[in-house]
Amino acid sequence: MWLSAARSAERSCFAKEGASGVRDMHSLCNSVGSMFQRAQPVSLLGRLIASVISALAVAFVVHLVTIFAFFLAGQAATGTLERYNALFLPGTLIVFVVLTILGLVRAFEYWFFALPAGLLAGVLGALIGTTIYVSMQGTAVNAQLFPAIIDTLAGANLIFVVAAIVATPSVGIPIWKKAVAFQGGATHGRRIALVRLPAANLSEGQVTHIERRPIDSELADAQWDKYLEAFTDNGWTISEAEPTPDLPDSVFIEDTMVVLGRLAVIGIPGSESRRGEIEGAEKAITDLGLRHEHIVEPGTLDGGDVLKVGTTIYVGRGGRTNAEGIRQLRAIGTRLGYTVVAVPITKVLHLKSAVTALPDGTIIGYPPLVDDISVFDRFLAMPEESGAHVVVLSDDTVLMAASAPKSAELISELGYRVVTVDISEYEKLEGCVTCLSVRVR
Repeated sequence: MWLSAARSAERSCFAKEGASGVRDMHSLCNSVGSMFQRAQPVSLLGRLIASVISALAVAFVVHLVTIFAFFLAGQAATGTLERYNALFLPGTLIVFVVLTILGLVRAFEYWFFALPAGLLAGVLGALIGTTIYVSMQGTAVNAQLFPAIIDTLAGANLIFVVAAIVATPSVGIPIWKKAVAFQGGATHGRRIALVRLPAANLSEGQVTHIERRPIDSELADAQWDKYLEAFTDNGWTISEAEPTPDLPDSVFIEDTMVVLGRLAVIGIPGSESRRGEIEGAEKAITDLGLRHEHIVEPGTLDGGDVLKVGTTIYVGRGGRTNAEGIRQLRAIGTRLGYTVVAVPITKVLHLKSAVTALPDGTIIGYPPLVDDISVFDRFLAMPEESGAHVVVLSDDTVLMAASAPKSAELISELGYRVVTVDISEYEKLEGCVTCLSVRVR
């Protein structure tokens, strides 16, 4: 439900933008959509560890900046450093405790949570810390003293509070992401499906080998939700890249990269209009803890053209991936122990529009769309075009489109459990079950 709310808010933003002609609504709409993204799931222990590390880093920076500023203002007088360290240390500890607690309730996940969290931690740290320091100096703490302590927020404690506000998002968020990725991301063997929210202008997506048909945006949204449910119901974690509301094909996030174990090869889309999709996808995969390398121009590479079967990588040479892109991927793959096999494609948009593979490595495809079946060691023909598309969910389970019931029955008879989802609106844009996600195992 909350993802539907995100899409409604996003489309509302862009409707207003179109009416007023003001393009700077773009960043605001991005933020609205991002607010409702699923946070990367991680265990409570993992969140606690990430919160402690992030809060400790923020508190250290706040303490260092504050005493350094006062040290400079004190013109490095003898004993100044020790005095200011003693003055702000209690407050720094309070900042650490408060941010650790707030980190458990998402304070470090988004800047719009981190800013108020930093303000709250800074103010509480300043007030409680000053009270503790004063009491340690032998001054009686009573009601008459509180106004003077509060006044320090605009005086001696102002730098401390400002430092907490600035450091919480700028220092805490990056460290939080790295800590979460290490605790609960790809580094621990989780199965993660990286996806991206359908754009508000999905209906403007490109088509090359089929005729354009109207897209029902609301139905597309509902189908996308069901697609995600198919992963979560089968033990996968969902991670979302930042939305790109003005890039209609960005939901087909698989085209942005190829994941080879712990390395993501960031491609260059063969369609120049899609190159704006790369930045957000690269950031998302980095946040999951993967290393990355880039295909560089003049090479082009779409992830939809790459099919991995064991240590063999089949790469489609067609309209989106060129020979130089294949050469660069071959160089990277060879270094990692893969064999890269180039496959000609002329009848479909991407290689995986024609063929995919079952968990046992058998290539399945729809023969009328396959240029050269002899390229593959084992090939099994499917009776329907969309029956050629499977996502391997586990050793005995595959995900398929509901539009291929005969193919699903055939694969089921081979001993596999088949999960089906309706993606009819994405099939109108030459999409299939593979291209709506990047699988990180």
